[in-house]
Amino acid sequence: MFCGLTNFAFAQHFTATGIVKDTNGQPVPFTSVYLKGTTTGTSANVDGKYSIKLKKGEHTLSFRAVGYKQQEHIVNISADLSLNVTLTAESYTLENVNIRANAEDPAYAIIRNAIKQRKTHLNEVNAFSCDVYIKGVQRLKGAPKKFFGRDIQKVLELDTNRKGIIYLSESQSKFNFRRPNDVHEEMISSKVAGRNNAFSFNKASDLIINFYDNYLLENKLSARGFISPIADNALFYYKYKLLGESKENGETIHKIEVIPRRENDPVFRGIIYIVNDSWRIYNTDVYLTKNSGINFIDTLNISQQFTKVNEVYMPTSINFQFAGNVLGFKIAGYFVGIYSNYNLDPKFPNNFFNGEILKITEMVNKKDSVYWKNNRPIPLTEDEKINYVKKDSVAKLKESKKYLDSLEKDNNKFGIGKLLLHGYSINDRYDKEYWSFDPVLRAIFYNTVEGFAVKYGVTYRKEFENRRSYSIRPELRYGFANQKLTGSLTGSYYYNPLKRASVGASFGNGIFDLNNLGSMTTLGNSINSLFYEKNFAKFYEKSFVNINTTRELASGLQGSISVDYSRNKTLTNNTDFKFIDAKDREFTSNNPFTPTVETPLFPTYNSLSATASLTYTFGQQYITRPDGKFYTESKFPKITVLYKKGFNGVLNSDVDYDFVKLEVSQDRIGLGLWGYTSFLAGVGKFLNNKNMYYPDFKHFAGNISTIFPPNLRKFQYLDFYQFSTNQQYFEAHLEHNFAGFFMNKVPLLRKAKLEEFIGGGYLSSPEKRNYKEFYFGIQRLVLRASYGFAYDGGTKLTQGFRISYGF
Repeated sequence: MFCGLTNFAFAQHFTATGIVKDTNGQPVPFTSVYLKGTTTGTSANVDGKYSIKLKKGEHTLSFRAVGYKQQEHIVNISADLSLNVTLTAESYTLENVNIRANAEDPAYAIIRNAIKQRKTHLNEVNAFSCDVYIKGVQRLKGAPKKFFGRDIQKVLELDTNRKGIIYLSESQSKFNFRRPNDVHEEMISSKVAGRNNAFSFNKASDLIINFYDNYLLENKLSARGFISPIADNALFYYKYKLLGESKENGETIHKIEVIPRRENDPVFRGIIYIVNDSWRIYNTDVYLTKNSGINFIDTLNISQQFTKVNEVYMPTSINFQFAGNVLGFKIAGYFVGIYSNYNLDPKFPNNFFNGEILKITEMVNKKDSVYWKNNRPIPLTEDEKINYVKKDSVAKLKESKKYLDSLEKDNNKFGIGKLLLHGYSINDRYDKEYWSFDPVLRAIFYNTVEGFAVKYGVTYRKEFENRRSYSIRPELRYGFANQKLTGSLTGSYYYNPLKRASVGASFGNGIFDLNNLGSMTTLGNSINSLFYEKNFAKFYEKSFVNINTTRELASGLQGSISVDYSRNKTLTNNTDFKFIDAKDREFTSNNPFTPTVETPLFPTYNSLSATASLTYTFGQQYITRPDGKFYTESKFPKITVLYKKGFNGVLNSDVDYDFVKLEVSQDRIGLGLWGYTSFLAGVGKFLNNKNMYYPDFKHFAGNISTIFPPNLRKFQYLDFYQFSTNQQYFEAHLEHNFAGFFMNKVPLLRKAKLEEFIGGGYLSSPEKRNYKEFYFGIQRLVLRASYGFAYDGGTKLTQGFRISYGF
C-alpha cells in the first residue's frame, strides 16, 4: 500500500523539455526557466536545452535571458511535454530621455542613485537559505603535442586534435547564509567525470559575487580585487552610457554600459541593468580582461539574473565563463550556479554557524545515474554525456588490479637518469603502498665539518581509507672527511583526518645545524664553501629519541606535544678543501663565536625536554569531508602559545630551563586597491635558564646570502648564530604587497604584471637590542627581487640585493 502511494505521488510529476532559441534559430545558452512568482526553476544548458519537473495542473513558465525579452508560457500538464521557445532581443528605447549636446549622460544620475542605495541593498537581507545546483565544465581547445616529454593526447584523454573536456562536475547543496559573513553549506550529491570516488570542490559561496560590495574577487583572480560599477568611488573609475529602457513585470529597467575610464584599472566592462525607483541591480553581464589585471586566464564573463522574492531581488542564476592560454594550452569553460527555493526567514539553531562552511558526507558521491537523470536540473549536452560514460568506464577499469599492475609495471621502470635527477619511486596503487627513493644528486653536498658528504633516505608510505596513512623513513648520512656514519629512523601515523590527528617518533643520530630554524640550504652552503671559501653553516652532532603527537582540540585550535631526549656533541672542521682559493679569505671555525680558532662551543651533554603548544586561528573556517577536515585561509589572526621545559637530573639530563613564547601572525590582510599586508610578532622569555647550552637557546631565522627561499619569519640581513638568546626577546615582521598599484600605471611595465612590496623586521634581545631592517622590491609569481638596509640602533650594518624564489 505504501509502495503504491509512493508510485502514485511520483506519477504526478511530469517533465517539460525543449530548446530555447533566438529569432535567427541560434540557441540561447543558460536561459533561466522558472515557475512564475516562485524561485523554483532551472537553466538551459549551453545548447539552449532545458528540462523542468512540474506537478500535474496549470503552470506559468517564465523564460528569461540577459539581452532578451522575457516570455511567459502557460502550460496545462498531465503528461511529459515538449515546449520550444523563441526569444526576441530586448528592445531598449530612449523615448523618455532627452539628450542634449555636451550634457551628462542620463546614466550618471541612475548610477548615483544606485550608489546611494548600495549599503541598503547590501544589508537588507539578514539571512537566507536556498537550494543550489552547480555545474562546472572545463574544455581544452588546443594543446601542444608534448609537455615535458609526455604525450598530451594520452595523458588528458583528448581527441586527435588535442581537444576535449578535461573536467566535468556537478553538485547539489543546501546553502545557508547569515550576515555579515556566516556560511554553512551541506552537499547533497556530487559527481566528477572519471573520478568515481572523488568529491567536487564546488562551493556556492565561491560563485556568489555581490556587486553591492565595493570590491570583488579579492585575493582570488587578483591580489587587489576589482571595483564594483556601483562602488562608493565608482565614478572615479567608470564612465557610463544609458543604452535604453524597457518594461519587465511592470517595472522600468535601465540598461547601462559600464566603461573603464583608464584601460588598465581593475574594473569591469559590459552591461548592468538597474531597476528604476528602487535602484536595484536586475541583471549583470560584465567581464574582466587581462587589462584589468586578472591572472592565469585571459577573459572572465560574469552573468547574473535576479528574481523578486518578498519585495527584494535575489540571484537565481550566476554564470562564470572563462577563456585563456597558458603555456600553449588553450582553455575555456564555465561554472554555473542555479539558486532556487529561497527562504528569507530561516530559523537557524544555536551554533549552526560554527566555522564549517561546507559539509560533505560519505554518501554524497554514491548517487547512481538514475538519480542524476531524475534530479539534474540542467540537461547534459551530447559531448558531456559521452564524456561521463567514457571517463566513468575508464575509471572503473583503472581501479582493477590487472590495469593498475600493468600501469605500475610501466611507471615503475628503473632508470639511472630518473634516480639521479628526480628520484625513483615504486608505486602499488591497488594496495596503496608507495616507495620513494631520494634523488642521488640532491643527496650529495659539502661542508667543512664533513667534507663531501651524502645524506640519503627512502620513504615508505601506506594509505588506508579516508586518507589515514602511515610512513616510515630510514636515512643514512656519511661524511668523507670526518669518516662519520650516522643514521635515523622516522615514523608517523596520521590516524584521524577529521581531527587532523597524528603521532610520530624518531630515533638515531645525525649532524644538525646549530640553528634549529636552519641557516643555508645544503646546496647554497656547498657553493659558497667550494667556490667562495665561505662556510656559513655550523654543525653539531646529536643522538636522539623523539616522540610527538598533534590533534585538533576544537575548531581552529590545534594542540601538540613532543618529548625529546638527546646527547649533544660539539664538532670541529675536518677539511679546508675548496675549488677556488680566495686569497683574502679563509674558512672560519665551526664555532660561530671564535671564527679564527677551533674551540668547543659547549661540552658534551644530555638533554631531556618536553614542548607543548597551542595554536588558535580566530574565525577559522573549514570543509568537512569523509576523508578529512580542510582549513580555508582565515581572514583573522593566528595566535600560538608554547611552553618548553628542560628537565634536570631525569635520565641523567644536564639541562634545567623553562621557556614560554607568544606569537601572533596573519597572512594576506586585504586592503582593497592597496594590495595586502602580512605580519608576524612574537615575544618569548626563559623563565629559568639555570643550566642550558647553545643548541637549547632561542634562535632566529636569519639570512646573509643573496639568494634564499622566502619566509615572512626570516630576517633578510641577520646573522644566523650571533644573536640567539637564553633570556628574552621581541621580534616583529611586516610586509605589504601593493599588488601592482604603482607599476600598473607605467605603460612599459604594466604588461609584466609586476607587484611592488615593502617590508621590514625588528629584533630586540640582550644580544641585539635594537636591530632593524627595511627592504623594498618587485615580484612576479614565485620570483622576487629586493634591496634593503639593516641597522643596529642608528648605525647602518649592511645593505644589498636579495633574490628569493618559491611560495
